[in-house]
Amino acid sequence: MHIPAHLKYTAEHEWVQIEGNKARIGITDFAQSELGDIVFIELPQVGDRVTAGEPFGSIESVKAVSDLYSPVSGTVVEVNEELENNLEWVNESPYEKGWMIVVELADPSELDRLLTAEQYEKTCRQE
Repeated sequence: MHIPAHLKYTAEHEWVQIEGNKARIGITDFAQSELGDIVFIELPQVGDRVTAGEPFGSIESVKAVSDLYSPVSGTVVEVNEELENNLEWVNESPYEKGWMIVVELADPSELDRLLTAEQYEKTCRQE
């Protein structure tokens, strides 16, 4: 299980990479391995608002359909449109090519509630 130290995480298995006042979001290596092969993904559109702790989309695998929960609140400023034709990126490269959305942060203090890599690893071990 790969857990990059420079990212922040949620207990729902999303990762966040902070880029100034923006947050790049995807699902973790642990999440993709639990889901198995991804067959469909539903993401918001640029301009949509997302709320921390609320679903921003869904992901379907050969095993299950799961909601994708936003780690932060804000406005979607970028969507990884290439995922639609390259769903395998979520499994093969969850932290690089498999990112899902970029959100302009409405409240940067929400980042303080996210988990460090070490805290996230402990969460995964308990599951």
